[in-house]
Amino acid sequence: MPAVHLSSRQLIRVSGGDAREFLHSLITTDIESLPERTARPGALLTPQGKILFDFMISRDGDDFLIETESAQRDALMRRLTMYKLRAAVTIAADDADGVTVTWGDGSVTGAADAAFAKAGVTLSRYPGKPEGIAIDASEAEYETLRVTSGIPASGFDYALQDAFPHDVLLDKTDGLSFRKGCYVGQEVVSRMQHRGTARRRVALVTSETALPVSGTDIMAGSKPVGTLGSVLGNKGLAIVRIDRVGDAIANGIPLTAGDVTVVLSLPEWTDLSFPTATQEAEP
Repeated sequence: MPAVHLSSRQLIRVSGGDAREFLHSLITTDIESLPERTARPGALLTPQGKILFDFMISRDGDDFLIETESAQRDALMRRLTMYKLRAAVTIAADDADGVTVTWGDGSVTGAADAAFAKAGVTLSRYPGKPEGIAIDASEAEYETLRVTSGIPASGFDYALQDAFPHDVLLDKTDGLSFRKGCYVGQEVVSRMQHRGTARRRVALVTSETALPVSGTDIMAGSKPVGTLGSVLGNKGLAIVRIDRVGDAIANGIPLTAGDVTVVLSLPEWTDLSFPTATQEAEP
């Protein structure tokens, strides 16, 4: 069972009598149905529906732990505090030293990562460095697992304030609720869901040679269809316009990143497909 310590991940503890209601009415994740020992992805959106902050959230007794990148933590705490008003909620930096993740043997003793579970991977997340878990793998191994599983990450695959939750598969990983009441940005993402207008999605990228650097445009002939994100040798992730990719595939137009021919596929676990012109025309 590989174990990796992620020092760049830090925790926020949200506690108090109103913590559950406060978070449920603010972020994209369904807090009411969040089980114990489960970590779900989530986001705090702009009023326009774009991701302002992203994170994992889990229960710790009556408290909630929000796991995010170290560089985001202070700004996220300030934003949460801005919304707190007179609610009985305490928002504080947790003193755990980073986050440890383990995967591979089918057992979960920490918080089961709901996003990886969708991809068929049993992965546990733990605050700090738990006793009894030997750190025996590298962050590079975790990144390989993340990329090959089709799990995007901000700063690598998309920029904050530049992506909608659908773009990064939050609707497929239990990170976006359409059943609860209003939260910031909810009206926009609900409209995208019910009208079926989500066209940007995460795709797996492969090539016969090494991929170019992150940020390289992916082209269908002379037309851009997306942008390369995480790159690991000849494998990577990209956020692409699935309608444009579908059109290119249907018409035999080669897909390239820089001077490298690439093959794009959608993660099988998402049940998504590249639409054809016929599908686009259907009501």
